[in-house]
Formats: sequence, structure tokens, C-alpha cells
Amino acid sequence: MIKILFVCHGNICRSTMAESVMTHMVRQRNLQDKFVIASAATSREEIGNGPHYGTVSKLRSVGIPVIPHRAVQMTKADYKKYDYLIGMDSMNIRNMMRILGSDPENKVFRLLEIGKRPRDIADPWYTGNFDITYDDIIEGCEALLDWLEREGRL
Repeated sequence: MIKILFVCHGNICRSTMAESVMTHMVRQRNLQDKFVIASAATSREEIGNGPHYGTVSKLRSVGIPVIPHRAVQMTKADYKKYDYLIGMDSMNIRNMMRILGSDPENKVFRLLEIGKRPRDIADPWYTGNFDITYDDIIEGCEALLDWLEREGRL
């Protein structure tokens, strides 16, 4: 079982989008029995809130089911619970490391770190552009699945 936690600042835009996209991709490949996929925030600002309407709207427009979700904060205990803790940008990684303290097993990285063009995924809370965020998350989730396959983990 591969356990993935997607993480962003508030857990209402990017990480919830990544959770829904990755869940959809593994279902399409009939791999759902091999994954546990969740998402969390580094902050407490949105705890208890559902996905941002921009995330919901974008996912619905492309036919991807939105995972029922309420924002939660990542904890130090998540390090033992998950195989991969995947942030959306460099600031998320810094905040994740502040929560975790260390990453001795190299479980923490940005979603687009393993892609062809490593970079941050911009926060649509600020940019307002959920289309670009979606495209980046699709690229990252596909790269992650390809990497897991190449590494013999699937």
C-alpha cells in the first residue's frame, strides 16, 4: 500500500485538487487497492472548511469527482503514517519541515520535483488561475505515477 499525503498552505485549493486528481488517476488505472491518498494544510487558517469553489468548479468542468473533504492540519505523526508527504511549493516544504522537524527517510518533496520541469505550483488563492494549477497538478500526478512505476513500487 502506497500512502500519499498532499500538502499546501490551507488544504482547500491545491492539495485537495491533487488528492482528487490522483484518486481519479489511480481509479482509471485500476490501482485503487494499492493507494491511500489524503491531503492536509501546513496552517490552521482553513481547518474544517471544504474545498475552494474554484477547485470544485475546475474539477467538475473536467469530469473529475471531488473527494469529500474538510481541511485538516498536517501533524508530526503524519510522517510515520505516510510514505510520501508532497508539498505544492517551496514555502510548503519549509513549513512541513518546521512541523516534522526532519526528513530522515526522504519522504518530503514538491509535487513537480520529479517532473521534467521542477518548479512550484502557484497558489490559485492568490493568482485566481485554477486552470494553470490544474495543469500543473495533472503533470505532477502523472510524473509521480510514472516514477512509482519506474521505481518498482507499483
